[in-house]
Amino acid sequence: MRIAIVTETWPPEVNGVALTVQSLAHGLQRNGHVVEVIRPIQSSDRSESSPPAFAELLVSSMALPRYPGLRLGMPSLSRLLRHWRSSRPQALYVATEGPLGHGALSAAKRLGIPACTGFHTRFDDFIAAYGFPWLTPLVFAGMRRFHNRAQATLVPTGELADFLRQQGFSRISLLRRAVDTELFHPRRRSESLRKDWGIGARDIAVIHVGRLAKEKNLDLAVQAFRQIQHDHPGARLIIVGDGPERARIALANPDIVFAGMRHGEDLSCHYASGDLFLFPSTSETFGNVTIEAMACGLPVIAFDYGAAREHIVDGQCGIGIPIGDRAAFVSAARQLASAPSRRARMGRAARAAVASLSPDSVNLHFSELLESLVMEAAA
Repeated sequence: MRIAIVTETWPPEVNGVALTVQSLAHGLQRNGHVVEVIRPIQSSDRSESSPPAFAELLVSSMALPRYPGLRLGMPSLSRLLRHWRSSRPQALYVATEGPLGHGALSAAKRLGIPACTGFHTRFDDFIAAYGFPWLTPLVFAGMRRFHNRAQATLVPTGELADFLRQQGFSRISLLRRAVDTELFHPRRRSESLRKDWGIGARDIAVIHVGRLAKEKNLDLAVQAFRQIQHDHPGARLIIVGDGPERARIALANPDIVFAGMRHGEDLSCHYASGDLFLFPSTSETFGNVTIEAMACGLPVIAFDYGAAREHIVDGQCGIGIPIGDRAAFVSAARQLASAPSRRARMGRAARAAVASLSPDSVNLHFSELLESLVMEAAA
């Protein structure tokens, strides 16, 4: 099949949506489909010398307020109509709810192209985190209207599927997330990296990976680390990632190790060289970093939803905390930091818990979902 993927974010931008969508595109290609990516122009496109892995249609973009480095695609309805009339896809996957995504759904409807959407981001939670909680119901209602225009909405967990159905989202389908367990592996642990962090042989490296933004609740990770540090003065908090909150957190916490953006084996090495993974966000639809950390053999402390609800067996491979219970999150981190044998058992169980999340099986399921939309449209 010829499949078009529409997304507002795409590598080299580093975030869960960009990396997940890129992985799905590669999976479709490996399964024999012809893939075209429609995305906003990025600053890196001006200096890119190597040819892209997929056919691409680049559209005009605009800056996303309060999110430096990310851009929204313009609706581009007329351009999409012209392009798809001359080079028509058999199916469309719209990964993001921005202006470009809205334009793509409108074009697909006019041309009779079956389309599905991906529910990747809780923008209703984001708007509350940035000081506009009264807009949350309006944003959520807009998201519902957007996704209900498609023939299917793909979600990563059964928990989220049930929630959205209860909230009036129609035609929900489950597409689980995968993790590359060969890339993310405990064998990538590096004692030399730990030495660079200032970690002694028996000291604790507390790891957090993610975008450093307000909605990620990073102050709670710092608070939990300070309690660990009270008991273990040699402990270090290593934060991997970047974003608008980095400067504020670094200024207030000069002893935290900021590793910046990491990719591939280097990222896996940072995970595997840690001892405990803290994930305090309450605004995820899934949280890919949770299963990446588990694949690297780290016990995870996270709030009980998304990837944590789906894959953490509480007390065996990590600890799921009731959403919003900050005191319980801090207490669990402090207790687990002081229990090295328990951490080791949990780390082995965490690795085992995600061992079956094969990218190949997820990519095949994605192909089958798109093929079913085409068959339904033809019936």
